[in-house]
Amino acid sequence: MSRTDPNLLKNKVAVITGAGRGIGRAIALAYASAGAAVVCSARGEAEITQTANLIREAGGRAIAHVADVGDYQAIASLFQRASNEYGGIDIVVANAGVALEQRRIADSDPALWSKTIDINLTGAYYTAHAAIPHLRRRGAGKIIMVGSGQRKRPAPGFSAYSCSKSGLWMLTQSLAVELQEDNISVNELIPGPVRTDLTRNAPMPPGEWVKEPADVVPLALFLASMPDAGPSAQSYSLMRRA
Repeated sequence: MSRTDPNLLKNKVAVITGAGRGIGRAIALAYASAGAAVVCSARGEAEITQTANLIREAGGRAIAHVADVGDYQAIASLFQRASNEYGGIDIVVANAGVALEQRRIADSDPALWSKTIDINLTGAYYTAHAAIPHLRRRGAGKIIMVGSGQRKRPAPGFSAYSCSKSGLWMLTQSLAVELQEDNISVNELIPGPVRTDLTRNAPMPPGEWVKEPADVVPLALFLASMPDAGPSAQSYSLMRRA
């Protein structure tokens, strides 16, 4: 687990989707190191169990809960369990995402195109929708959407992914406006190119900083630890060029 202030997120409860590997795992480990109780979620049981075990072995608090962000009832159960286990929810990181094919629109599979939108955009909507009642009961909270620079940088073969992330930006904006009175901030974290399974075949913008998942941690900690009245509807990018 990364070294950080062990009291930065003390007494906070964080739910992280896509926490089995890559960026999601790195954030889960960092939040636990900062004192938060972490609920690790993804479709793969073995991976999130490993993430939770790593946290507990380091003295942190964590549980693993299998849930597919494309299944609303599964996501609702995730947040209910998190609230039952830890007494509430303070931070939500909507990180789960896919890039299912790398074919140009004319050659693409309509089913895979639609599934990418379902997971990356509708899945983030499901995550926020299910989380809101629990955040409201706390009187404050933070939702962090993991976006992408490809929302405005189209690349051949990645139309579904780019469109889903463009929609995620607007979802972030809409949630921020609607939740302002509830003292819930909603911001977008744009990691830029990161070496993960998802980006193995993705084009890397020339001259960009290609990061490891741990390089995203400082920004994720910053967004999670901002004051309740902190900024909302903002996009925070680790890309060299917007």
